[in-house]
Amino acid sequence: MNANERIAALVSLGERLSQPDEFLEALMQRTQYNNAWFTIENQKLALGAIVQHFLQKDKLENWAAAYRLRPEGPGKTVGMVMAGNIPLVGFHDLVCTFVAGHKAQIKLSEKDQYLLPYLLKLLKEIAPGSEQYFEIVEKLQGFDAVIATGSNNTARYFEAYFGKYPHIIRRNRNAVAVLTGRETADELKELGKDIFRFFGLGCRNVSKLFLPTDYDFNALLETLHEYRDLVLHDKYKNNFDYNLALVMLNRTPYYNNGCVILQENPQTASRIAMVHYEYYDSEKEVHEKIAATREEIQCVVGNSEQLSLPDTGLVPFGKSQEPGLADYPDGVDVMRFMESLN
Repeated sequence: MNANERIAALVSLGERLSQPDEFLEALMQRTQYNNAWFTIENQKLALGAIVQHFLQKDKLENWAAAYRLRPEGPGKTVGMVMAGNIPLVGFHDLVCTFVAGHKAQIKLSEKDQYLLPYLLKLLKEIAPGSEQYFEIVEKLQGFDAVIATGSNNTARYFEAYFGKYPHIIRRNRNAVAVLTGRETADELKELGKDIFRFFGLGCRNVSKLFLPTDYDFNALLETLHEYRDLVLHDKYKNNFDYNLALVMLNRTPYYNNGCVILQENPQTASRIAMVHYEYYDSEKEVHEKIAATREEIQCVVGNSEQLSLPDTGLVPFGKSQEPGLADYPDGVDVMRFMESLN
């Protein structure tokens, strides 16, 4: 398959996924049974974002035009260790590998075993030649390069095991949001999506807020309470109850609106059902704090009309979980990495 054929196949996959599919619905049920965090709603959100942002003809062509693509493939074999924190989280890496003209050798996460194989099956039906670009395996072997995503702990093992190969190894990251106190109710509600979508398990979920020193929490807590149905989910509720008990026993100051706990804490990463916050006196101060922890931050959410934070690439409220093709995790251009393998 040449580059145009590969892009056309992805566009056709997006069209196929936009149509009703009873088998896909059944797979979503099976996935939810296997991993309760992957609710039907969250799986549909993930699929919808993939179709809208990764599988549109104009977006694919404009994005791919900036890179040197293999005219025919597959070229090198890229081993992929998939994460399992949110549904189909590694799909962007597959799109990059396929469009670039290389082969993906995929080690699935046990938390997300069913959706991706079905999407690859659909792609094979659409374009039989695509089959040679993908291989799902129990153990990576015979690969030329690696993309591995995991925790800070597993990343150390990845470095030791894959360090001799060309590689991209990803660690824990989270999003942060910078508020000014002038946000509208609609903006705060959109911020709720950035915090709560996928139960806060994604690397682009907001886990920490930067707030002006005189910030009034009332509007924020009231608006975020609109997401209170989250506590009807057993796993989320268990985490909420446990973390609430911890802050109460430790007599740590906190805010609680019944579905999320806000705690002053300088750390970027927070527990499930918790969001950290840190005060700032000036934009210069918050910019310096973000720069100092840039290796922990996936993206920064805020209103670019109210804030001047150079080089942070502010993401609008409600859009942190809708990255585009050029929004590479950890800021590492996967397509340039693919070019280097040619």
